[in-house]
Amino acid sequence: MADIQSFRAFRFDPNRVALQDVLTQPYDKITPAMQERYYAASPYNLIAIEKGRVSPADSAEHSVYTRAAAKLREWIAEKIVVQDTEPSIYVYSQEFLVPGTKDRRIRMGFIALVRLQDYADGVVFRHERTLSAPKADRIELLRQTRAQTGQLFLLYDDSSLQIDRSLEEVCRAAKPLEMTDEYGVVHRLWPVSDPAFIDRIRNAMAPQKLIIADGHHRYETALHLRNEFRERAGQIDPLAASEFAMATFVNAHSAGLVILPTHRLVANLANFDFERFRKSLQPYFDWYSYPFENDESRAAAHAEFVKDFSGHHGRRGIGVYPTAAEGAKAFYLFMLRRNADLESLLPDQTEAQRTLDVVLLHRLILEKGLGITAEAVASEKNITYEREMDTALAAVDSEKAQIALLLNPVRIQQVAEIALGSDVLPQKSTDFYPKLLSGIAIYRLEGRVDAPTVEAAAARN
Repeated sequence: MADIQSFRAFRFDPNRVALQDVLTQPYDKITPAMQERYYAASPYNLIAIEKGRVSPADSAEHSVYTRAAAKLREWIAEKIVVQDTEPSIYVYSQEFLVPGTKDRRIRMGFIALVRLQDYADGVVFRHERTLSAPKADRIELLRQTRAQTGQLFLLYDDSSLQIDRSLEEVCRAAKPLEMTDEYGVVHRLWPVSDPAFIDRIRNAMAPQKLIIADGHHRYETALHLRNEFRERAGQIDPLAASEFAMATFVNAHSAGLVILPTHRLVANLANFDFERFRKSLQPYFDWYSYPFENDESRAAAHAEFVKDFSGHHGRRGIGVYPTAAEGAKAFYLFMLRRNADLESLLPDQTEAQRTLDVVLLHRLILEKGLGITAEAVASEKNITYEREMDTALAAVDSEKAQIALLLNPVRIQQVAEIALGSDVLPQKSTDFYPKLLSGIAIYRLEGRVDAPTVEAAAARN
């Protein structure tokens, strides 16, 4: 069963600092330019902990990790970061525009602790594999700071919207803490310490199976450290702080849940010839072109292409934009042939995996059409990734890439089916938007978790 607990979060005091000056995007989304901007925003910006500057003089005794731990202790001592007095669950909403549209949405969830469980236990499920380098970095940071500044993003299945209604009641009853990040996303937080509310959420979540939407490296890092603590103690304390991790929980049926596609850019191919490439894929795809000659006709061709690309016509399609084709520029739509036998073409993939456009892209277009192996993809020798379609197309126009391969987003039902079936998606298949802010709540791995219940509260009184 899923074990959800309230906790006493450490949080930046909004009376001492402006939240927009101190909170950051998740560590794996922070570019060097963003890192410098965060450092300039405030001496108390979380960047010093989340992704600090590395020095050539770093050693085991004095490193980016030990500096992060010292900085957190300093901020707590100065009461820049303070711990809440009561164990709470934190209702968390994000209001945002879906990129590239005028569609405004609100994604609502709650922040709490989740008991760490091995994947084999059948409670927490992943949908992608992890890489060793990011885990090594996060493990050492966690060892030194004993604090989780970033959150797991976990999905649960509540088609009745029972939990959502409880969260909405909180939002209507109290004024939140609020800030807007650099992407225009409005983040709102409501701490709730009411034992009855906490019990209601915990009981509703107990039978849930949880899917990691974002934070696979953070989850496996937390598991690793949990095992280190167990070995050091020589026993398992079920309520030890290290047995839990901080997460934001979002209903898979939420209207605010958005998955963006991640497009592929291909470069550094020797003797790339689009006509040869297209012909090599004729056994698997029909193709349609949207040619243009100038800026005006390009806009019209692009609009028609996007309409057909997103509309599917009841078939599965991959968008293709090469540097040149037969002397003219054009957008292309490669549609999977109706008689394509995917079971024979992709015998090593499960039935659920064969429903993914990203699998068609990697196994048929990249491997069979361009000769780019899975190993080459992993090393990013020829492949880079881009979320915005217009940016991907611009990379081809500026000849930074030879071809852009465009995807429609994975559906949440596909993610759930694959995760719960113990399968995984290819790397960079999902981009849940927006990201959860780091530092909006901080969980310190100290002592034991207080798990208040209505009965316990009554006994204390």
